[in-house]
Amino acid sequence: MRQAFVGRSADDLNNSRRQWEQMRRILIGALGAVFAGMAAALVVAYQGWINVAADAPHGQAVGAIIEFARERSIARRIGGIVPPPDLDSPERMRRGAGNYEAMCAECHLAPGVGNSELRRGLYPAPPKLAEAGRVALPRPEENARRFWIIKHGIKASGMPAWGAGGMSDEDIWDLTAFIAALPGMSPAQYRREVAASGGHSHGGQPAEPEGTPSGGAAEAPAHDHSTHAH
Repeated sequence: MRQAFVGRSADDLNNSRRQWEQMRRILIGALGAVFAGMAAALVVAYQGWINVAADAPHGQAVGAIIEFARERSIARRIGGIVPPPDLDSPERMRRGAGNYEAMCAECHLAPGVGNSELRRGLYPAPPKLAEAGRVALPRPEENARRFWIIKHGIKASGMPAWGAGGMSDEDIWDLTAFIAALPGMSPAQYRREVAASGGHSHGGQPAEPEGTPSGGAAEAPAHDHSTHAH
């Protein structure tokens, strides 16, 4: 009986050793594959084989992965954002209209505008916010999503983080309110909202140009937004 017990224990020990060896080989293989992938990525990047030109779009699969990762990242971060109860107020829309015209319309367009010179050169192309081009989330979540994107921006997309530029949360909510009402707005109604808005106005302060003495004011060059010829 003792010999049988010892034999069974030895068999169990051998089985455990075989299982551990198998697991160790799988783990080493997985780590080897990870390091090989990292090395291959470094070689591809070093050789310059990745085309970063804005006029060379990603493949369909890569674009889908990037879009999925972006939406999951945003969804993870908007849970604690609660829109103000007066988001639908005409006053918020009025204030947001001028900022949209000044800060957003060149990329995201206005009602009745088919495209712009800047938007044609951007990749990925900014969404046309006057069109209902995406499946809407439940409204509070959709407005929280808009607020988060305006405030924090999107890396490598041309979408700036307006909050980092000094735009207050209240001003961002005003802009969110206007964008929420933008789909279906007629060109004439858009122009009336912008005309009544008082123009580009929010709490952000322009950054001092490099080399400007502390406390000094640097005169910003005038920028002509009129149509120009090439």
